[in-house]
Amino acid sequence: MPDSLTVAPTPDPRRVRAPDGSLLTPPAGWALLPPGDAGLTRRVKAAGPSWTVVEKVGRKLFSRGVWAPEAHIQAARAGLEAERATPAYAKRRASDVARREREQAEYEVEFANAVLRFLRFSSTFTALAKRLAVAVTAHAIPVGSGTVARTERIPLERRAEAAVIAWLRHQTTAYDNMRIARVKGARREVRRELAEISRALLEVHRREVPHAPSACALCTAVEHPPQPR
Repeated sequence: MPDSLTVAPTPDPRRVRAPDGSLLTPPAGWALLPPGDAGLTRRVKAAGPSWTVVEKVGRKLFSRGVWAPEAHIQAARAGLEAERATPAYAKRRASDVARREREQAEYEVEFANAVLRFLRFSSTFTALAKRLAVAVTAHAIPVGSGTVARTERIPLERRAEAAVIAWLRHQTTAYDNMRIARVKGARREVRRELAEISRALLEVHRREVPHAPSACALCTAVEHPPQPR
């Protein structure tokens, strides 16, 4: 029986690439369990040797499924389906959903307050700051959004700052329509330059100097957000 491995996909759906670069064909009697059901995947892996297929796209890793003995997959699926059909599972599931919804609501308030602390707008722009905090939070914190607001690797205050700068980059600059050279570091440099512009825009609203909203990119973006494409 082969050892458990983490492998990479190949153009041939029946072959994978091992860590040492060699090409492997799953043993007879094995099947590919698609990704998407973490509980089933855990059971299949615990049942014996398996090959976890992982593809790297840019800096991110994506699961492409698990090769394992088909008998293990069928047994794990049958056992899990039986467990999920019990009243106890349904009750536990409902409790988990309620807990996650509660935690999400609490994080939404916590994150919006962190955004407000970062903005530090003058009293003249208090209402604008609140609307901006709501807009940034709504974009940044949905579960599965993949934004910086969902990571715990950096402090909350830095997450809020990064989320504001990202929102401004997309809503108040031409970034989304820019043609950026495919040269290493080019996109990072463009983002750095736009971040400086965004920070300068924020500074305008940290002073007690009223201005015409129609002439302000930030005021316009908050009051009249672009319609979803």
